Amino acid sequence: MKNIQINHAQKGFTLIELMIVVAIIGILAAIAIPQYQDYIARSQMNRAYGEISALKTAAEESLMRGVALSGDLTTLGFSGSSLMSSTNIAVSSGQYTLSGTLGQDASVAIEGVVVELIRTPQGSWSCNIDSTTNTPTGWDASFVPTGCTNT
Repeated sequence: MKNIQINHAQKGFTLIELMIVVAIIGILAAIAIPQYQDYIARSQMNRAYGEISALKTAAEESLMRGVALSGDLTTLGFSGSSLMSSTNIAVSSGQYTLSGTLGQDASVAIEGVVVELIRTPQGSWSCNIDSTTNTPTGWDASFVPTGCTNT
């Protein structure tokens, strides 16, 4: 009679191998999720800034025709945004401020922040991000778009 050798090859993974894979996935998720949330907040801030910046031309055109700006940004043709809970045009000493308060679908990290575009009487524009009035949980100065100041 011949000796029959039975080959017992491993099938599947051991418990320790599975635990190592789960630990690696957990570590990656712990790093990736906060980074993703920061990315979303930064992109939403830039989107809100872009939406309000698009109204500068309409504002300039109205002012050149002698039409005073007031009320809400819809007077300049703004059709609304899912990120902003309110918009406003303020006038003070010949200075116009187009502003939008982030809310609604905005990230929790930027909710309540106000994006302001300010036109001086001389016609130059500047950007200000007001995060001090209603500082949200998770606010970071890195969310401020390039070219804007943070107060």
